[in-house]
Amino acid sequence: MKYLLIICSLIIFSSCKPEEKKRTAQQIVDKAIANAGGENYGAAMINFTFRNTKYSSKRHNGQYEFTRTITDSLGETLDVLTNTGFERYVNANKIIVPDSTATKYANSVNSVHYFVQLPYGLNDSAVKKELVGNAEIEGEKYYEIQVTFEEDSGGTDHEDVYMYWINQQNFTVDYFAYKFYTGEGGIRFRKAYNPRMINGIRFVDYENYKLEPWKTVDLKTMDSLYLDGKLELLSEIKTKNISVEILENK
Repeated sequence: MKYLLIICSLIIFSSCKPEEKKRTAQQIVDKAIANAGGENYGAAMINFTFRNTKYSSKRHNGQYEFTRTITDSLGETLDVLTNTGFERYVNANKIIVPDSTATKYANSVNSVHYFVQLPYGLNDSAVKKELVGNAEIEGEKYYEIQVTFEEDSGGTDHEDVYMYWINQQNFTVDYFAYKFYTGEGGIRFRKAYNPRMINGIRFVDYENYKLEPWKTVDLKTMDSLYLDGKLELLSEIKTKNISVEILENK
């Protein structure tokens, strides 16, 4: 009788335990950003090289400046994107760029900085996040976060759709996929590798995969297609010569 009472008590206690609170997409992204650098992103000078081109970003007290420096036989071209707009300098001389061309250059500069500093950009004001499921990839469990963009503030690529696989244990962004519609459009799947922390901010390189045809493909299936060997390795995306200086907030 005594043992029966103990068993009954355990059953009652177990049934009364509160269910683990489910995380929202925002909470998952916040933890991913905190894990990768958190507040360091907002007060940092970052320099790196991507495909033999030099880039720098500076964020401080709500202001930002992204640059790209291209050196060729004609000299040096410096592109500068800030809160107030885009400017181009050739051999230190500012040149006038038509608005349509300036938008194209600005998007190109912003895109490189966005990918290199993921997941920080996932909290931009134009980003809409949704937790759409869970997945298991190579023995690890992941949250599937779908990202779309507001039309008014999402830029010329606001129709693009992204899927991020965020590790449920350590909240790293280990995989992501996206559909893009500029030019001829396409679909990409990236696998992160070579993670490293540099002065408080996390960086990775990527294996970059493509799939043809792509228009009817559901982004949620890209991890399965990757595991089944259905994707084609397009390139490796490597960020080199990285330096990070954390700035004081004054």
